[in-house]
Amino acid sequence: MDDLELLARSELFSAFGDEALHGLVSAARRLRCERNYVLFEEDDEASELFVVRSGRIAVGRRSAEGKESLVALMDKGDLFGEMALFDKGTRSATARALERSEVLGIPYDVVHEALDASPQLLWEVVSLLAVRLRSTDSALTDAMFLDVTGRTAKRLLELAGDQDEFQLPITQEELAGLVGASRERVNKSIAAFIRLGWIEQLDRRYRILARDRLAQRSR
Repeated sequence: MDDLELLARSELFSAFGDEALHGLVSAARRLRCERNYVLFEEDDEASELFVVRSGRIAVGRRSAEGKESLVALMDKGDLFGEMALFDKGTRSATARALERSEVLGIPYDVVHEALDASPQLLWEVVSLLAVRLRSTDSALTDAMFLDVTGRTAKRLLELAGDQDEFQLPITQEELAGLVGASRERVNKSIAAFIRLGWIEQLDRRYRILARDRLAQRSR
């Protein structure tokens, strides 16, 4: 997939015309990242957004004690770092590569020019922000109403997607950050699922044996 097609399929740029997309691609830069490469940190000045070309990017925040909480995992085609495009603020989270990755960096000013030229495209911005808000609402609801075991079940199902056999794309520590609990408590939940016969585990590979049970536990 070339850069033009990649942007045409992204959340924010799917309604952009060919001329606007060509302008974005011309101004974009490709950035290759090794695992744990930090693209930006919380409170950094912001001047561009990113689209994942390959690999996986974690977006998260770190507490004063240094504990990381992952907000989202970004895969191929996902867009991130767009928040400051709208309010000219600093970065609200940290983004780092979970594996060898490549991203496309697009300057804010080029995006602003495209939106100024076609104001109707702002509806795509509204749609993107609505998706982000729904995701935040869902995460807050999980934190309030699901215990660690329920959140662990939900994250495992999200990482598995439609596959019953899958490899965990993140470390146990990163999974704990995604769940929002200690590594010990997350491992205890996984051990319980194995004991109940809901999943099988071999190193970082998992096989889901009772998807309906996991789904029920995640609600």
